[in-house]
Amino acid sequence: MQKNEFVLNASGLKEKAIQNTIQLLDGGATIPFISRYRKEMTGGLDEVQVAQIRDLAKKYEELISRQQTIIGSIEEQGKLTDELKTKVLTCFDSIVLEDIYLPYKQKRQTKGDKAKKLGLEPLARMIMSQRGGDPEQMAERFLKGDVVDEDMAIQGAVDIMAEWINENAIARGRVRTLFQRKAIFASKLVKGKEEEGAKYRDYFDFSEPLYKVASHRFLAIIRAEREGVLSLKAQPEKDDALESLERFFVKTEDECGDLVAKACKESYSRLMCSSLENELLAQAKEKADKEAISVFSTNLRQLLLAPPVGNKRTLAIDPGFRTGCKVVCLDEHGNLLTNVTIFPHAPQNEKDKASSKIFQLVQAYKIEAIAIGDGTAGRETEAFIKHVRFDRDLDVYVVREDGASIYSASPIARKEFPDYDVTVRGAVSIGRRLMDPLAELVKIDAKSVGVGQYQHEVNQTSLKDALDDVVVSAVNAVGVDLNTASPYLLSYVSGLGLGLAENIVAYRTENGGIKSREELKKVKRLGDKAYEQAAGFLRVRDGENPLDNSSVHPESYKFVKQVAKKLGIELKDLIGNETKLNEVKHADFSEIDSFTFTDIIKELKKPGRDPRKKAQVLEFDSRIRTISDLKEGMILTGIVTNVTNFGAFVNIGIKENGLIHKSQLADVYVEDPTQFISLHEHVEVRVMEIDEARKRVGLQRLS
Repeated sequence: MQKNEFVLNASGLKEKAIQNTIQLLDGGATIPFISRYRKEMTGGLDEVQVAQIRDLAKKYEELISRQQTIIGSIEEQGKLTDELKTKVLTCFDSIVLEDIYLPYKQKRQTKGDKAKKLGLEPLARMIMSQRGGDPEQMAERFLKGDVVDEDMAIQGAVDIMAEWINENAIARGRVRTLFQRKAIFASKLVKGKEEEGAKYRDYFDFSEPLYKVASHRFLAIIRAEREGVLSLKAQPEKDDALESLERFFVKTEDECGDLVAKACKESYSRLMCSSLENELLAQAKEKADKEAISVFSTNLRQLLLAPPVGNKRTLAIDPGFRTGCKVVCLDEHGNLLTNVTIFPHAPQNEKDKASSKIFQLVQAYKIEAIAIGDGTAGRETEAFIKHVRFDRDLDVYVVREDGASIYSASPIARKEFPDYDVTVRGAVSIGRRLMDPLAELVKIDAKSVGVGQYQHEVNQTSLKDALDDVVVSAVNAVGVDLNTASPYLLSYVSGLGLGLAENIVAYRTENGGIKSREELKKVKRLGDKAYEQAAGFLRVRDGENPLDNSSVHPESYKFVKQVAKKLGIELKDLIGNETKLNEVKHADFSEIDSFTFTDIIKELKKPGRDPRKKAQVLEFDSRIRTISDLKEGMILTGIVTNVTNFGAFVNIGIKENGLIHKSQLADVYVEDPTQFISLHEHVEVRVMEIDEARKRVGLQRLS
């Protein structure tokens, strides 16, 4: 099977699109570039579909590599036949492939190996054939050397047969199907772990068919087992498995048949059960990982594309009690202007002094917006700020702090602010997150942003790959300003990377900025391929060519000029002119494909438009500061901070986020909460349940 056919069978996408996409990927094209600028070759595949083709192509390569490894191993043993080689080379199911290899797999010496060394394999064959006869009489012929009696010989034969049964691909496949359909996933409390594992109490005596277990529940139990709180198993009824094996292998009701049945029991109990259980749990884990990573990816994308307030001079506060509140002032580009520490809260309670200082800073630095971190003392600081009487209207935003401490201690932060400590860096990060969440969040590990679901239990390589895809997608969807972006933001632009990003920053610093996309070609080590991949996602504001501030790729500039010429207007007058652009017909420009034509006209109507929404201020209920202030039935406003498979967490103005269980999200059945609610969404909720001891709040969504 060729790669294209493998991807076709697994994806169901069109063959021509698959062939062209693989060709583009092999040629060094990136997913954002392919999905945005090569639609004519892919038939309009989106980023998810292009990524699916990439991943399936990679899986194909891994299978081919595994096939070669298996063939090489069997060949070294001198057991490779033409039939076996063909069987391996035509198998593209990784599980079946391992079943084929199992009899030849190098392993530690087994009971069957020891019995074979004693010369008992012929006896095993005689019994396994079930052609009649007395096993004890058969065994007499093998009493030699270390084989001292008939019972020892027969047991050795049973050990050999047990391994043959385990290695039989057909029988193993049947029992595997039984595991997949009827395995019960059960967890039990480990004795003496009641107090340590209190948070897992729902799973102290839990059982459910494995195929029905929700991904978040599965991962919670896996975590509890890893922590030594629970023991677990995932098996069907033993009798059902034995019946399946005996029906396949036992042909007679005589003594030989009884010994084959005994071998079935030993094979299942000693070899097959644990092997298939581990395999099944690994598959369930992979499925749960995929669902959890999908949730994380959706949340991360929404977080990265959170509404920015834009280029506003910002005062940012990292709240605190005893150590005070760290305050920084940033200019409209996010540059640090000054920093101070104020102590408006206990134990110092210097409210008047702090108010005066904040007022002075707002005046001196012409502050237009205030950002307050949502961590410890966040609500108290917000209340304090709202009591300061400013000489202008100022919007006050509460900004999530997740990951700010990670950034402040990182090499990136130390490089940006070598002369400031972590507290100042953290406050700067809070302010910049308000101004442009995307530009700031790319500086920290995506796993640290607080929107995951059992993220430490999932496959970390798969998680990193998926989240990297999300960051790249988000950055390229928004576009990046060539003259203001940090090297860390530029590094995620299609075709670049940190090395070229740093070269761009060095070039613009040395030359007083970059005036056109074309000028990029002068950047050190930025060749034609990198330029092709990156140019459309980079923006030059107020540059020499107005198209450089749009998502129109330079390769299409010629077409845009032709459109302007046909309409009899200047290029600068064409951009944003919807009336004129509505007159343009694709039939008049047949040399350009319909996908590219549609995208260009759409972009020219609203060039360089930021796809993100505008930031909104959320007012929390002033009566609510702690969980003790809550009462059942209260109606509150909140902002969604995380979405999981079982519901959405909402910040309602206290330390503990409330949970809208998916059963309380809508008036209809909710399978996937992400279809009904999203990160950063402002919602109205009713308090349904309060558990102060466990610090849990149950909510119902009203709007």
